[in-house]
Parts: sequence; structure tokens; C-alpha cells
Amino acid sequence: MLSDKQTISFEFFPPRRAEGIPDVVEKMKMLSAYTPDFISVTYGAGGSTQGFTEELSRIAKADLNLEVMSHITCVGQTTEEIDHILSRLKSSNIDNIIGLRGDPPKGSDKFIPIVGGFQYASELINHINNNFEFCVAAAAYPESHTESTSIDTDIEHLKEKVDMGVDFLITQLFFDNNYYFNFVERARKAGIQIPIIPALLPILNASQIRRFTTLCGASIPEQLNNKLTKIEDDDDQVIQLGIQYASQQAENLLSNKVPGVHFYVLNKNYSVQKILKNLNLVPH
Repeated sequence: MLSDKQTISFEFFPPRRAEGIPDVVEKMKMLSAYTPDFISVTYGAGGSTQGFTEELSRIAKADLNLEVMSHITCVGQTTEEIDHILSRLKSSNIDNIIGLRGDPPKGSDKFIPIVGGFQYASELINHINNNFEFCVAAAAYPESHTESTSIDTDIEHLKEKVDMGVDFLITQLFFDNNYYFNFVERARKAGIQIPIIPALLPILNASQIRRFTTLCGASIPEQLNNKLTKIEDDDDQVIQLGIQYASQQAENLLSNKVPGVHFYVLNKNYSVQKILKNLNLVPH
């Protein structure tokens, strides 16, 4: 299923408390058996778990020998504070960063940067490239950003971001592959030529996925939503549906020569491992 150039990667999030770190490390270790091309470690809301992001990144690189991409956002941080984080990551031999604006704080629908901080991901990415040596990724939105006024405007903003020195893009979750293919076509027409890696989220819980899609502006296809509605009170059935659906998505994407597939693991390995088995990927 995988060509030599197609990547497989996994995203984890840091725990809220330090005592949760060993459990996440164990999950990383289990999936490291599939020799991922990289793993990513997210940033807590408002940078609330930033220290744990750094710690998990360091452990994954030093102890598990994984290629690591750390998330960094503009939320609640001055340029100086961001520089300190980047310097620490660099000293931990982390070579990859995904630069994100981050979400507005709870209760607010508008992002307001702090004094001495960045307002846009493009500013953050430009700063990183001007002052550090990282491989830099950025986010892409196949169904457009929730704050975007139109798809065309969204692509224009993406082009501005890419022009600041982005090496590759990772998409927001989606459940209709046509959104991804159409998005890539529009991006190419706009002059964006870097790899655009699709990201998939296996459904684990009906209410959770509805909340996620509302927050990130993604949609659930009618046929999938109908199936979900019939079984939404049975988590085991929902998980099996999620495995089946994400496996079909991944097979279709990979057969259409996408650069790779990134999985939002949510620190729960079971579904991703079943999907990898369906893709004929076995642990080493």
C-alpha cells in the first residue's frame, strides 16, 4: 500500500499532569514499532501544558529515537518566550516545528495577541525561519478555516504563510476525501507546491467527534452521520465504525499517491493499530 516516499506519522497530546507522562510515552513506544516517519506533540490550550510538550518531545527523541515535530503557538506568549522554547527544543535535538496561531481563549471568538506576541501563524513562521534552523510545517484546512470569509481568501492566507518558509503542510481532519483532493488542486493553482499531508481522525465517540468537527469547521458526510446516529450510544460499535471508515479513507488516499497520512491518535492506540493492520502495515 505504501510507496517508498509515502510517510506515516502520529500525533499525541501532552497530559495535564506530570504523572501522566509515562502513559503517553508507553503509547508512543507501542506505535514506534511501526517505524513512523515522525510523531508530533501538541500544545495545550493557551500553552497550558507547554512544559509537558517539551518533555514528551525530548523523551521521544532521546529515548525512543523518534523523529519529533513539536507544536508551538502564538497564544499567550511573547517573542522572547517563544525564543526560549525554541532554543530548549533545539538543545534537545528537535529539528521540526509546526507553527500555529492557536485558538482564542474559551469564551472568546476572536484571537487577540498579547503585547510583544504574534497575531498570525505567518508571523511566527517568518520569525522562526529568520532566527532558527528548523524544518517548519504549518496547518491547512480542506474545508477552509472557521474564521475565513471564503475558500479563495483561505488559500490566499495559506499562500502568504507558505511563502514565509513552510516545508510541508498537514491538514485539519476531514471525512470526505474529495475535500482534500479539491483543496490540493486549488493550492497547486495558487502556486503552493510543497507536500500537503492529509490527517485522519478515527472516530472514537459520537459526541466527541461532533464537538471536534464543530470546533474545527469540518463536516460529517450524511451517510456516515446516519450510521453514527444509529449506534451513537454504543461506544464499541462507534469505534469499529471509526476503524472501518478511516481505513477506507487511508486506502483511497494512499492509492491516489498522497505524500503520506498523519493520524490523530488522541493517545488511544487501539483504533490506529487496527487501521495500520488493515493497510498491511505490521510492527517491527
